[in-house]
Amino acid sequence: MGDFDYIIIGAGSAGCVLANRLSADPANRVCVIEGGGSERAPNVHVPAGILSLYGNAKYDYAYIGTPQPELNNRRIPVNRGKALGGSSTINSMVFIRGASSDYDEWRDLGCTGWAWDDVLPVFKDLESNQLNQSPDWHGFKGEVFVDTPRDPNPLDASFIAAGRAVGLHENRDFNGGTQEGLGIYNVTQKNGLRWSSYRAFLHPVRDRENLTILSGTETTRVILEGKRAVGVEVRDDQGLRVLRARREVILSAGAIGSPSLLMRSGIGPAAMLKSAGVEVAHDLAGVGQNLRDHIDGMITVRSKSTKTLGLSLANLPAMIAAPFKFLFARKGMLSTNYVEAGGFARTKYAGTDPDIQFHFVPGYRSHRGRLVEYGHGYAVHTCVLRPKSVGEIRLGRDGQAEIDHRFFTDPQDAKTLVEGIKVARSIFADPAFDDVRGREMLPGAQVQSDEEILAYLRAEALTVYHPVGTCKMGTDPLAVVDPSSLKVNGIENLRVADASIMPTLIGGNTNVPSMMIGERCARMVLTG
Repeated sequence: MGDFDYIIIGAGSAGCVLANRLSADPANRVCVIEGGGSERAPNVHVPAGILSLYGNAKYDYAYIGTPQPELNNRRIPVNRGKALGGSSTINSMVFIRGASSDYDEWRDLGCTGWAWDDVLPVFKDLESNQLNQSPDWHGFKGEVFVDTPRDPNPLDASFIAAGRAVGLHENRDFNGGTQEGLGIYNVTQKNGLRWSSYRAFLHPVRDRENLTILSGTETTRVILEGKRAVGVEVRDDQGLRVLRARREVILSAGAIGSPSLLMRSGIGPAAMLKSAGVEVAHDLAGVGQNLRDHIDGMITVRSKSTKTLGLSLANLPAMIAAPFKFLFARKGMLSTNYVEAGGFARTKYAGTDPDIQFHFVPGYRSHRGRLVEYGHGYAVHTCVLRPKSVGEIRLGRDGQAEIDHRFFTDPQDAKTLVEGIKVARSIFADPAFDDVRGREMLPGAQVQSDEEILAYLRAEALTVYHPVGTCKMGTDPLAVVDPSSLKVNGIENLRVADASIMPTLIGGNTNVPSMMIGERCARMVLTG
């Protein structure tokens, strides 16, 4: 039981792909270790169940960041998946790959082999597109089912039509030739149900004799012999034990988990490790550095219209019918992922590519921070696509991650998000919203000048949960892994494969790019 060829830490977006590919050869004995547990509950698979997952200790690590000086010293929630499937089990299921220029930038930063022309074929291999979209951009034989929401809210069409106010066309494929425009997002769903990385890659092969899946198991550290990884120490309900890896240990614990595990194992910036009380095994300056995430501001509007999603007496018939509509037709209120529509736009600061992304919610988002609020309305989230502010993850003396985003430390991010809020307001001001128009609760009609909008963002801005970069690949002094192999620099038989290896943050949602990274890593391992 205790000896394997490959040990994979994390059954998330990348880890499930790795476990599938490496265990396809029956000669390879593979173990994948997941800190979270089962994802079989209905609220995980029914799209609208997402509201019950964020902050739920069963499914969400629910980290809290360090105080952010540029955000009124607020501590920002960092939701990360804690179940088989990782964050793909609690996310909004939006299928976005990013712009081609994102990956070409990786190449230009020294990551040879990661340009758009290199990764597009991998994306296509993974995809099972159900929409007959262009084969130039999409694949049809992979494991990742890609569809549209089954029963989009009528207000989504109003949002798309309102794009004319700012010169945005309708975009029917954000993963095609251009991201710019507004439209209905593609989603990772199969038959109207969430299609996580676990469901796509690990669940179908869970009975392979050479594959061991350990859920509810915490990995405490990587076991090193000199500069060589030989196994991991884990903790479960039976206590601490050691699992040995004959060939390799691969970290796929995400942008928070992977650098934290390296540092707990004595791999990281020496001064930081010493301050955390960890014996230094290998001084590697870049571990935990280069943290990047999408910072987000919201506009939320109260409306009396029952065209919008909401909990109310007037909407009681639809609420009663919802379970039956979903059970028999995969339609109704339970079919929504809440961010069915959205898109990409350019502020006055943008270059060739969009610099902001919208996630439109055809229901009321609480102005008090609640997940569920009585009444009706609509909202839009606007995020800075390619933020310049760079944070870090440190290790506390308790062995836990200290997440310091350093949001708005580069003033350009604040300027871009202020402009993004203004663009979003212009969309909401279009006559397409006249029949549902209501009171803007946040920021509020009294917030108009750039200074007032910035003050609002300092008080309310959050993230859309896309942390990356903390074990980045590259060739500079802060590179943690080699781009050609994803091996940890200076350590034998240890790789990292997840969003933490991204040198920069892609322009979009990070779930599917993480799967691509898992696939690339598997091919590297299998080809030597």
